[in-house]
Amino acid sequence: MGAGARPGSLLHSLIRTKPVDQVVREGGDGEGGELKRSMGLLQLTLFSVGATLGTGIFVVLGEAVPLAGPAIVLAFVLAAFTAMFSALSYAELAGTIPVSGSSYSYSYATLGELVAWVCGWCLLLEYAVSVSAVAVGWGQYLNDFFDQAFGFTLPTAISSPPGGGGVINIPAVVIVLIATFFLLRGASESATANVIMVFLKIGVLLFFCVVAFTAFDTGNLTPFAPLGAAGISAAGSKVFFSYIGFDAASTAGEEAKNPKRDLPLAIMLSLFIVTTVYVLVALAAVGAMPFPEFGAHEGEASLSTVLERATGESWPSLILSLGAVIAIASVVLTVMYGQTRILFAMSRDGLIPKVFQKVSRRTQVPVANTLLVALFISVLGAVIPLGELADATSIGTLFAFMLVNFGVLVLRRTRPDMPRSFRTPLFPLTPILGVVFCIYLMANLRGVTWIVFLLWNVAGFAAYFLYGRRHSRLNRLEKGGDVR
Repeated sequence: MGAGARPGSLLHSLIRTKPVDQVVREGGDGEGGELKRSMGLLQLTLFSVGATLGTGIFVVLGEAVPLAGPAIVLAFVLAAFTAMFSALSYAELAGTIPVSGSSYSYSYATLGELVAWVCGWCLLLEYAVSVSAVAVGWGQYLNDFFDQAFGFTLPTAISSPPGGGGVINIPAVVIVLIATFFLLRGASESATANVIMVFLKIGVLLFFCVVAFTAFDTGNLTPFAPLGAAGISAAGSKVFFSYIGFDAASTAGEEAKNPKRDLPLAIMLSLFIVTTVYVLVALAAVGAMPFPEFGAHEGEASLSTVLERATGESWPSLILSLGAVIAIASVVLTVMYGQTRILFAMSRDGLIPKVFQKVSRRTQVPVANTLLVALFISVLGAVIPLGELADATSIGTLFAFMLVNFGVLVLRRTRPDMPRSFRTPLFPLTPILGVVFCIYLMANLRGVTWIVFLLWNVAGFAAYFLYGRRHSRLNRLEKGGDVR
């Protein structure tokens, strides 16, 4: 732990790592109680699918097709290939360190306490703000559904936040409360609700594919790549963020029945499922409608327009709106779940207050943790215009991905003989490429994204030095003090 630095020194406290054996041993041995192992491979896989397959596919085509033309299909494959490097690293560490906390816990075991804190702190920003933004979007899609199904919409005053023409966004609060209801009932109940929602939204997207393929015209695929490789790369960068969320299963390390076997499989299977759905939807869309027309429509309207051209009817838009409502609900549920488990792991390590690790004896879920997360997200979604801040959250995810790739490199070097249920192929090339791709995508983010990232981490460093470092469980263990 922190080799090369004098124990008790500031440098030592910053670089000390939590031994992997201790991380695994403390999983399920927290002072606040144990989580219940209730999730099998299906539930874990669909947790990741639920977190990944959200509104992105409903809105991304209208923005990405004009960049790549029919080659948008290759752009999705390119983005999946990029995500695969990090997914393989997540799969190895999830099978080796099967605990709650995902990349935060992996960083603590491989890169040290300060890096783990920064990782966890960035994930808090990414999870909280992104799920708030998604909840805000849910109200818009709910209004679209109400308009097409019943001919009415909710008043703007109660369906949009300030800055968006409204006073309070009640639908955003409602979807957070619905997700909270399932989360408080237990991990198994949350997983079951998510399984149902994921099957429904995949069904809606397959419905789109079936209808669109009836109007498929091979002439629409020519020219296939009008802007060449540059267009495919630009579209690939845009659609990459539709893949964020495949790591959701890794936050359930202590609630998986067979984590060493199922977590790596769930991560890789979810990436395969999502990629297959994206490619099918993209191919069906560009085959049914000439790609220049996508530039005239934005977001979900492009998918609706494809179906209207294929059928001559407007009713398919109703099905798509319903699919978007279900997709967003599933994302809110799974991302909120992931955030509560990361907070649970950080609290067990002493870096944040103990209230976040208290587990109900009846439901075996962190109740206070879940309620505090729900309150925070509800306030963000109801009254705060997210604007540029919502766009800035992706940097936290890419930073976490980068650390996980580094973690695989470090753990292979420091613990080469440690049992691994899954080993990243082509090591060390795969994690190195994962790091390179993450840095590349981070470098291409806008300046405002970096400003938010830096300001958030300044606040994070202050929180760590004022509270986390002193209360760290590892710090108290090293001093031989009471860790309760």
